[in-house]
Amino acid sequence: MLRYFTSRVYDPEVGVDLLGETFAAAYADRARCRGASEEQWLPWVWGIARHQLAAWARRGAIERRAMARLGVERRALNDEEFDRIIDLAESEDLRRAVAARLGTLPADQREAVRLRVLEERSYEDVARAMGVGEATARARVSRGLRALATLLDDDRVPGKGEARA
Repeated sequence: MLRYFTSRVYDPEVGVDLLGETFAAAYADRARCRGASEEQWLPWVWGIARHQLAAWARRGAIERRAMARLGVERRALNDEEFDRIIDLAESEDLRRAVAARLGTLPADQREAVRLRVLEERSYEDVARAMGVGEATARARVSRGLRALATLLDDDRVPGKGEARA
């Protein structure tokens, strides 16, 4: 779950905060969970995780809320912890999943994402390489990244998609 958060927010400390907030919410609402086994309650906790991530994205204030509610000062991660979380978020499994799912995108989106993200080209360069306008290049990259994120979410969240990581 930490990898799920960190790979979406690109900040290990925020990922840790989201993880803590998820389990705090799950604990607070544990009476509402009707599951009797791990197989039954795990999707419920993942649902809470998705809601926590969405709330963070909408408000951008999850850290302040969690700390105020819990009355706890956030402990800064040390370098070793920070590096370990980055390693988990950038694991080989994730790279393989991204590569596999990238191949399922329509050719125009796949090429736009490859040029913009993997080759780190400007939108102007992407447009020129693809023979389209810059607005079209931006739209293709955006659609490709959204589709890729959806595919990866389906793969990595239990109860969605085929694979579980």
